[in-house]
Amino acid sequence: MLNELKETIRYRELLVNLVVRDIKVRYKNSVMGFFWSLLNPLLQVAVITFAFKGIMRYNVPNYSAYLLCAFLPWTFFQMSVLDASSAVIYHANLVKKTYFPREILPISIVISNLIHFILALLVFFVYLLVLGTPILATWFLLPVVVCIQFLLNMGVAFFVASLNVFYEDIKYMATVLLNLLLFTLPIFYLIETVKGSSIPAAYRPLVLKLFYWNPLAYLITTYRKILLPPFNVAATSTSPAIHDIPLSYAYLGLAALTSLIIFIAGYAFFNSRKWKFAERL
Repeated sequence: MLNELKETIRYRELLVNLVVRDIKVRYKNSVMGFFWSLLNPLLQVAVITFAFKGIMRYNVPNYSAYLLCAFLPWTFFQMSVLDASSAVIYHANLVKKTYFPREILPISIVISNLIHFILALLVFFVYLLVLGTPILATWFLLPVVVCIQFLLNMGVAFFVASLNVFYEDIKYMATVLLNLLLFTLPIFYLIETVKGSSIPAAYRPLVLKLFYWNPLAYLITTYRKILLPPFNVAATSTSPAIHDIPLSYAYLGLAALTSLIIFIAGYAFFNSRKWKFAERL
């Protein structure tokens, strides 16, 4: 495995070229460029905010900020997985004719999506300043959380990119599973709302544990905890009280460990099959 890593580093120039090419191709002949990537989550956040705040009377102050704070890392994960599913097949001619470490293909995809994510976060910080959100000491944790998510995205991308070469149904399965995952993660709602939900009281601790043990779910929650101030919402006639749950560094550490394991497993899985790609394409 270390030999594969050294080989990848030796081909870093190809990796950089693939990342630059992906970004250029994505916005070729586009006037707005990067902002098209940001427009989709912004529009979705606007519509969901209207539905939850205006129609369902979701009693969370600055709900759009909490929603966008979760939507951006979700989009980073979603696009990394979907783009990686076609990474090897899209470069079939290159794979058949040229020697290079095949893992560079999914790595370049996730890095290009990481760049989009970082640019989107910069816009998000501007949005926070417009809202008057105070600068928090926990903001310094952001690079750590981004690195943990990068490992998680990369591990899943390795699995999907490799499997889709042999079973092209994988990209369709990934699309369906991601659509389902969107509604099971704390994106539209906060994990704090579980305590006042219609879930039977006996099962609420278990549901919270499932969120805490899911690395992506807890990373999304961590982005909210470190970028946005804590809050407590009083109960109303239409919604229960919401009490802030502090960030748990133990569960963040668990998410980091799980993400590292997924990365190593995905990398090993990809490398065990990468030299069979040419005969399958």
